[in-house]
Amino acid sequence: MASADLRISDVIAHPLRATLPDAQRTSQGDWPSLDIVVVEVRTDAGIVGWGECLARTSSPAYAEAVETILKPVLVGRNPFETASLWRAMRGRLTGRAGGMLVESIAGVDIALWDIMGKVAALPVHRLLGGAGRRQILAYASSINWGDDARAEAETRDCLARGFRAIKVKIGQTPRAAIARAELIRKIVGPEIRLSVDANWAFDLDEATQVGEALAALDYWWFEEPIVPEDIDGYRRLRERTKVRLAAGESDFVATQARDLIATRSVGVIQPDVARAGGITETRRIADLADAFHVAYAPHVGWSGAICAAASVQLAAAQPNFLVYECMIFANPLRENLLTRRVGSFQDLVDGHAAVPEGPGLGIDIDRDALARFTIR
Repeated sequence: MASADLRISDVIAHPLRATLPDAQRTSQGDWPSLDIVVVEVRTDAGIVGWGECLARTSSPAYAEAVETILKPVLVGRNPFETASLWRAMRGRLTGRAGGMLVESIAGVDIALWDIMGKVAALPVHRLLGGAGRRQILAYASSINWGDDARAEAETRDCLARGFRAIKVKIGQTPRAAIARAELIRKIVGPEIRLSVDANWAFDLDEATQVGEALAALDYWWFEEPIVPEDIDGYRRLRERTKVRLAAGESDFVATQARDLIATRSVGVIQPDVARAGGITETRRIADLADAFHVAYAPHVGWSGAICAAASVQLAAAQPNFLVYECMIFANPLRENLLTRRVGSFQDLVDGHAAVPEGPGLGIDIDRDALARFTIR
């Protein structure tokens, strides 16, 4: 069947939940389990695309949104019309810049790109134009915000695995955050690149204090130091400190990321493909950043395997790609959902992740695992 004749026949949302072997801790609290939604888009030619949307704790609600709000504008349409379909899905959202529905759109959009790649017999990164990358640089994410003994053990494990760049979680107080940054720098020495993620733990004055210390310790970037919506705060912090700022994982669409990028308030933009409207909108954010000479580093976080695979495809394609977030903690939704892992810390070679060359996202879903983690 020619691509012009292809039609979407069904959209199925699978709400998943998995308990983590070890709870993750940030400045915002502990996370003992994770939710995602896997989106399955079927076509009348039997070609199936797979996507994922971020759903921290309420995947059944997201699944219902996909099937009751988005599916009606998709069935019968050509999956190659991604720009038109994205606008049609966004049209179901009234009066808000982002939120749950844009995250739901992300799962559908990723699946549409997977379908296009399968029809064209090309990996998504080649459909996107490609930057010719066969492998991408990865950093270890993240050293937990907790006691020093756990942080030191996790750091040494990252070094043993060959990582040359590591991200560290920090939180209140500024004194405690600076002490953690000093500890990790002492452990790894001067040659390892370090960054920190505060998950909005500070106000502007506290972030200034921490940022000055990070610059003195030669940290690579200071991620989400203050609340995401305080755009003016980011601009002011950038003027006060020499450390590079990073943000964007909390942005849903390019118009939200625009001011951070255009003002050079951040040196690294970090959209999450499973939140920021999928590949279509995440690419727009990364392209906008490239126009302003701002680096793109995809956020993966606590998402599942499909988000990781889509992030690898985008990383391989974008000219301003900096480094890929490679999660180092055990996550069943990332490790067991595919027949073969993508972008996993277990499979790195010299700190680099391989880029799949198979069609679409280059993945195959393990349907038994999908059923096992589905919330019923």
